[in-house]
Amino acid sequence: MTSDETTRRDFIYVATGMLGVVGVAGLAWPFIDQMRPDAAVRAAGQPVEIDVSSVEPGSAIIVTWRGKPYFVRRLTDAEITAASGVTVDQMKDPQPADQRIGGPADEAKKDWVVVAANCTHLGCIPKVVDSGADGWHCPCHGSVFDFTGRILHGPAPINLPQPPHVFASDTNLIIGTDTAGA
Repeated sequence: MTSDETTRRDFIYVATGMLGVVGVAGLAWPFIDQMRPDAAVRAAGQPVEIDVSSVEPGSAIIVTWRGKPYFVRRLTDAEITAASGVTVDQMKDPQPADQRIGGPADEAKKDWVVVAANCTHLGCIPKVVDSGADGWHCPCHGSVFDFTGRILHGPAPINLPQPPHVFASDTNLIIGTDTAGA
C-alpha cells in the first residue's frame, strides 16, 4: 500500500461523510422550518394603532394586541372623580389614579385608561358596571376593579396591567410602543 492510496481513501471517506451530512440537513430543514411562527404570529407583536375619535366619554372599546384583549376607556369627569376618591386603604395593590389615567399631550384631554381586559386572578374578562368607583366586575369570582383598573376587592392579586402605549395625536392611540420614546 502506498501513501497515495491512503490519502485517496481518506478523501473518499470525508467526502462521503460530508455528502451524508448535507443530505440529512436537506431532509431535516422542512421539519425545522415548519416550527417557525407564521407571518400572522410575527405581526401580532407589532404595535397597533387605533383611531379613538369615535369613543365617547363613559364608553370603552376592546382592542387586541399580541393576541390578548385590552380595554381602552374614555372616562367621564364623574368617573375620574370617583376613581380619585378611592383611598389607599381600599385597594389591594395601591397606585394613584393619576398614574393610570392619560391621554394626548393636551392636559384637558387626560381622560383615557388603557388596561388589560383579563382579570389578574384567572383571566376572565371583567364586565363594565356603571356605579360609583366600581368600574369592572369579574363575573367568575367577584373581583372588583375601579375605572382605572385598580383592584378594590376580590381574589385578584394585582391591578389590571397597562400595556406600553402612547397617543400619537388627539385621535390616534398606539399600543405596543414605548412611551419613553415619545
